[in-house]
Amino acid sequence: MTRGSLKKFAVVDLEATGASSMASIIQIGIVIIENDKIVNTYTTDINPHEKLSDHIKQLTGITDQQLENAPEFSQVASEIYHLLEDCIFVAHNVKFDANLLAEFLFLEGFELRTPRIDTVELSQIFFPNLEKYNLSYLSDLLDLALADAHTAIADALATARLFLKLKAKIEVLPSITLEKLLEFKDSLLFESSLIIEQAFLNSVEDISHDYNDVSGILLKKIQDDAYPKQVSESFEINLALLGLDARDKQLVFAKKVKETFKDSRASFIEADTGIGKTYGYILPLLAQPIKQQILISVPTKLLQNQMMEQELTKIRSVFGTRCHSLKGPSNYISLEKFYQSLQINDSNRLVNRLKMQILVWLLETDTGDLDEVGQKQRFEPYFESIRHDGTENLKSIFRDVDFWKINCDKVKSAQVLVTNHAYFIERVQDDKNFAKDKILVFDEAQKLLLTLDDFSRFNCNLLHCLKSIQDKLKSCENLLLKRLYESLQFDLSQWSSMITEKAYYLTDKEVERFHQVIKEIQSQDDFSLFPNFTDVYHDLWLEEVDEDQQKVIYLRGALCDFINFNHFLPQVKKSYFISATLQISETVFLSDLLGFHDSLYLKNVSPKLSQQKIWIDSQMPTITQVDEITYTRELVLRLQVLMESNEQILVLVTSKKSLNMISEMLDQINIKHLAQGKHGTAFALKKRFENNEAQLLLGMGTFWEGIDFSKDNRLIEVITRLPFDNPQASFSRKMENYMKQRGYNPFYDYSIPMMILRLKQAFGRVCRNENQRSAIVILDRRILTQSYGKFIVDYLSKYYPIEREKLSNYLAEIINFLV
Repeated sequence: MTRGSLKKFAVVDLEATGASSMASIIQIGIVIIENDKIVNTYTTDINPHEKLSDHIKQLTGITDQQLENAPEFSQVASEIYHLLEDCIFVAHNVKFDANLLAEFLFLEGFELRTPRIDTVELSQIFFPNLEKYNLSYLSDLLDLALADAHTAIADALATARLFLKLKAKIEVLPSITLEKLLEFKDSLLFESSLIIEQAFLNSVEDISHDYNDVSGILLKKIQDDAYPKQVSESFEINLALLGLDARDKQLVFAKKVKETFKDSRASFIEADTGIGKTYGYILPLLAQPIKQQILISVPTKLLQNQMMEQELTKIRSVFGTRCHSLKGPSNYISLEKFYQSLQINDSNRLVNRLKMQILVWLLETDTGDLDEVGQKQRFEPYFESIRHDGTENLKSIFRDVDFWKINCDKVKSAQVLVTNHAYFIERVQDDKNFAKDKILVFDEAQKLLLTLDDFSRFNCNLLHCLKSIQDKLKSCENLLLKRLYESLQFDLSQWSSMITEKAYYLTDKEVERFHQVIKEIQSQDDFSLFPNFTDVYHDLWLEEVDEDQQKVIYLRGALCDFINFNHFLPQVKKSYFISATLQISETVFLSDLLGFHDSLYLKNVSPKLSQQKIWIDSQMPTITQVDEITYTRELVLRLQVLMESNEQILVLVTSKKSLNMISEMLDQINIKHLAQGKHGTAFALKKRFENNEAQLLLGMGTFWEGIDFSKDNRLIEVITRLPFDNPQASFSRKMENYMKQRGYNPFYDYSIPMMILRLKQAFGRVCRNENQRSAIVILDRRILTQSYGKFIVDYLSKYYPIEREKLSNYLAEIINFLV
């Protein structure tokens, strides 16, 4: 190959009767690129002489009538071949298009031997931070102008624009990185490496100003933070500088944050969802003349990443505020380990391609945070091998550019730190000085209780434990000790066989026997199966979890009492606890549960919302009176009816089993949807849903309380079941004991209020601004039939208009409401 020799490309897309190698071509689109410009296009329908399936008609918009008068492939084969023969063949998933077209051409006497380039694989390498690489997703993200997806010429044009963007990006990459990438070129499909080779031959640029070169790995030079500007004492002025409009509730909330700052007591402040509370507490705290570091803790890493990408990025760009995301070392890449992995040309070509992806990502990342790399969940074993372990190797050639070390330096100088509840608790336990004298903000503070409970648990892999017992039995000569180990082995095996619904909770007598056996073993043997186990774990259970596509059983223990979070914290400048609801019931406050008995509590008074309305389905079967299949069938029927509204529909479920049953039933009737876990991660599905890839999204967990939908101004949210806690779960049992000891009713003073709180949080996910309208459909008829239902309806009626309607009536009402 000579310099500048790659000039002519044919970008091809086929529509076919199916996705198999036996499919027939029904439409062809070809775009010719020469000297980096689109110079010609060609498209034609093809008569396959067979009826199209409903799925293909729906997908492509092509009809049988349209194809009846189209030419047969034999009539256009010569024209297509001569259009392609002197070009490099390019396609999005080239294996399908090139193989199918080559087969049809061969049957007509033409042998297509052109080199092939796959834009899917090149996109995965050179756009390393994306979650998806289908053409629709890339088109929205990269502005490829895909107007009529799944028509051959529209897809071919979008692919051609994608190819030109890829080619342009590759051509400006440093030659050192291009050369490194070419070490793994044999792991690419077909001849996709041709573009990289050509870019390498033509590369001449100097890297000194933009990158650090450490033993052939190029790293983006991290720019020094801008000098921070003074944040105004006026909240409205700060919002205006950010290009935002103040909202009435947000102004009230921000004023509460400002006015309580000088009070040394912890401030518990209620704030409705969707009011912009993040700006509401950050801006008043940045405006304070006392410049202590502000440490914000949110429930999950997902929300932590969102805050960094959205609010804090905006604040940093306008005010120069030094903001940093605080995570553990395992979130960061170890350049030393990655360098060692590059010395191995792995037998798995996908791993080699991943190494290429990371080499490109290192040219772009400012943080080295592996959460930035898209689709990493598909390659978790490799990512585990390159994670940082938090130790500093003084002899490492990467010491000066080590991302974990840089992270630690930024932590010290940041004005605003954001972390998650779990890491905050873990870090403070190891080093209380970490939080000393800081301004602390706990966003969604009610989640601290669950995080503290998780943190206080005892965990042991049952398989590892049983293996250790078996090893002890083989070597044990003490008869009494041997009998104790045999007794423990029998009990653990017996309890594991009793697991139903993923867990088995030990009875009080079983817990007492377990404690006694452990104490006796420890008195006889220096070796301990449970080195961290103490007799304060009076709630014990066995739980089955899915790990790396395997079922693993854990023996878990939980403390009977809540951790006193107030005593857990060091002395701080000021602490805020923010949540939509901080008063769990008339008698129970979050502040008491966390150990803050002398604190400020600022209650939120919310007016009735006109943007949201609730419909309770009065004809849905009661969950407890029908089997799961019947209930799911009725649920899916209602989803089909609601789809007639043509609005996006968020469906919230309470268990993975329920989600899978609904998804399977939707698949059986060919209804396109997105299901959490089945079709991707929660955050990736949110983006796909907002890009209208499917009208239905099935979600659980974080979709109830952690992921916001602000892109669409009209949404329907379906509540499939009332989100009660599992009464057998450790935390529920702990709370029940706590309430009973204080003379409260656990169900009415905790279970019902917490369930209502989750409902309100779920409603808030689809009402993020004043222009949004959302219809809430509750399908759980227990809200109408059970004695506690009136309590729930009366409470919700204070905030939302509520209707009880038959399925045949509420669709029209919802459509009218959302207009």
